[in-house]
Amino acid sequence: MPVLKFDPKVSASAQEALEPHVRPLYDQPGGRRMAVIEFAHIERTEPAPNTEGKPSVKVRITGLEVPNREQEGAVREAQRFLHLQRTARGTFDDDGQLELSESTLRLTAGLLANIEVARLRAGLDHWREYAQRLVHGPDLTVTEVRHEMQTLAEGLTAVLNTAREHSDGGE
Repeated sequence: MPVLKFDPKVSASAQEALEPHVRPLYDQPGGRRMAVIEFAHIERTEPAPNTEGKPSVKVRITGLEVPNREQEGAVREAQRFLHLQRTARGTFDDDGQLELSESTLRLTAGLLANIEVARLRAGLDHWREYAQRLVHGPDLTVTEVRHEMQTLAEGLTAVLNTAREHSDGGE
């Protein structure tokens, strides 16, 4: 397996993104910062046959952004999800059902809730905009208002029923 090596040089834009963090890191021994990085292959070393050298690939950081305090949680969540995706493990039981490992189950804590909150928020936002269009639209007859309210009620019911299906396994 080739060895990965990082080139100590970074691109100018990556260096610019790091500048505001140099002094705070210096002043805080053991300090940490989250970052989203992009690196590019710049060199490959392939030792001659029958030598003890290992093949390697050298990469340079070409893009880098450091989140602010408000953004750091989202970056950590993305990191946690990517870790979960990379390390998820499970086994199949006698009935052919997948059982996730304990470590994988620990890593999923909160993810389903976050997905559901995002789904509910999107559904509510859609129907709020629908209601806003009704309020600011042309004058409607009582029959038209009832029809539009029925459409709104059915839409909100669909959002909530989908939430129940997700939370109780579709029962």
